[in-house]
Amino acid sequence: MKLEGRALKLTVFVRETDQWHHRPLYQEIIRRAHHAGLAGASAFRGVEGYGASNHIHTTRILSLSEDLPMMVVIVDEEDRVRSFLPQLDELVSDGLVIVEPVDVIRYGAGGVEPR
Repeated sequence: MKLEGRALKLTVFVRETDQWHHRPLYQEIIRRAHHAGLAGASAFRGVEGYGASNHIHTTRILSLSEDLPMMVVIVDEEDRVRSFLPQLDELVSDGLVIVEPVDVIRYGAGGVEPR
């Protein structure tokens, strides 16, 4: 798949302990994005953060947390990202979803092409 130019970046902030049918929510979001044929999705574990609860979650040794922030990032063409949003309505009950325009410089399957 080749994706270049204008696209949308979908960022979903949830908690590490959020579940969907006994599995991590972030894994379910990525599974559904893959099933929907979106160009790519990645999950990132935060080292510190807080949200609506105003409680700081951190990896610092004196306040170890098992409920760290998770961020799922998906980038694809606008219509494909927007058609995926209803699935997030079903999955995310407590979190933050951000959609923003981006410029994709290069994305493609396989190795890097020589210049």
